[in-house]
Amino acid sequence: MTPDQRPDGDVPPRKGPDAPTDGAGAPDEAAGVLPGSRPPDDVPGDDGVPDRDPDYEAPSGGGGATPRRRRRDPLAAVLIGVLTLLLGFAFAVQVRSTDTDQMLAGAREEDLVRILDDLDAQQDRLRQEIADQRTALSQLGSSDSDSAAALAEAQKRSAALGILNGSVAAQGPGLTMTVQDPEDRVSASTLLNAIQELRGAGAETMQVDDVRIGVSTAVTGSPGALRIDGQRVQAPYVFTVIGSPQDMATAMNIFGGVVAVVGGRGGSVQIVQSDLVVVDALRPLDDPQYAEPDGGN
Repeated sequence: MTPDQRPDGDVPPRKGPDAPTDGAGAPDEAAGVLPGSRPPDDVPGDDGVPDRDPDYEAPSGGGGATPRRRRRDPLAAVLIGVLTLLLGFAFAVQVRSTDTDQMLAGAREEDLVRILDDLDAQQDRLRQEIADQRTALSQLGSSDSDSAAALAEAQKRSAALGILNGSVAAQGPGLTMTVQDPEDRVSASTLLNAIQELRGAGAETMQVDDVRIGVSTAVTGSPGALRIDGQRVQAPYVFTVIGSPQDMATAMNIFGGVVAVVGGRGGSVQIVQSDLVVVDALRPLDDPQYAEPDGGN
């Protein structure tokens, strides 16, 4: 009995790189395959044919499998960009709304009432203007209107335009507002804000001292040496305004408005409402740069 034989006559399996496989899944170390593992690109399918894993791509050098880079869908990238922009816009609107809510939350009850009254008055004015425009349109477009009605409407519009551009004098209900500036701290922006707030409250026309305010009015200069359309104005600045006295007075006294700003700079504002104020300062019309008078041809 040789050393390689067992008592029962069986020969023990040989070990080493030349050991044959037994056909029952024994490891083939010569083939370089580890026990219980297969290359990712040689996975047998249900039909016995090896399937290729779509997530792997064999390198050209014969090495191991490397992950395949997937291309990003252009449509998905565009959708992500649009959603990002919408999210940023919504965030900005939310921040602005929060700031406005905080400012109103800190206002006094009297200021909130004034703001609400101002908004209601502005809404009523806009509705009235819409009604007037519709009435004028129906009169001009009706079949029984004659040239006299059209001429009267044209003259009415001409007078209104003359008041707006400052070429004719005007009178009516309004107010006189005097801005005191003893410390010369009222700036050009403060006067400009006062003009804009009065316009927003329904002012039809106005003048500051002897300067008629128009659509192209500019306020320049430094505190104590202000100019309106190039003309020097000095404190106290007197605003003569035609419009709804109550609405304009409310606009001047709102929280953080003109009265509060001037008071914070050492000045004061006095407002006198009246049923009749006169705006007689005239604004010279600009010479046309390109237009020429019609010769009637």
